[in-house]
Amino acid sequence: MLELYQFDLSVKIALLFSGIYLYVGMLTGVWKYYQIAHSEQARAHYYVDIAHRSSLLYAPATLILAVLAHFSVWNEWVNFWCVIINIVFFSFSIISYILHGILKDTSNQFKEPHQIGTWTLPRICMRLAMLSLIFAELAGTGLLLLGLALNLMP
Repeated sequence: MLELYQFDLSVKIALLFSGIYLYVGMLTGVWKYYQIAHSEQARAHYYVDIAHRSSLLYAPATLILAVLAHFSVWNEWVNFWCVIINIVFFSFSIISYILHGILKDTSNQFKEPHQIGTWTLPRICMRLAMLSLIFAELAGTGLLLLGLALNLMP
């Protein structure tokens, strides 16, 4: 029998968050259904739908990160931070979608002015957040992928 304690922390955390994202996807699916059932147009708010879908997509993505970390040639410290960086940005994205769904403040978070409820964010905040997300997710996943590729070399 394969015991979970045999895995590195990076793999365990990725597995845990994969399950969390799946569960959040299920919960937001209930929320989405409730809004559809109580809407004259039979639709949920745009960001409720996005929160639901993104959670369900981040679940297998995080599972893939677990596999990449498990087979990576890098030491556990590198794998851990590559996984954590992705999880932080995945979680931030889902939380922002849920927040927009609760507040019903926008149907496009990139439309200016950038709003969160009654707060207006400066353009630079959204730009820096997106550039950070792009760099962090590509770097973290790229390093894990390279770690797997190096492990596959004879």
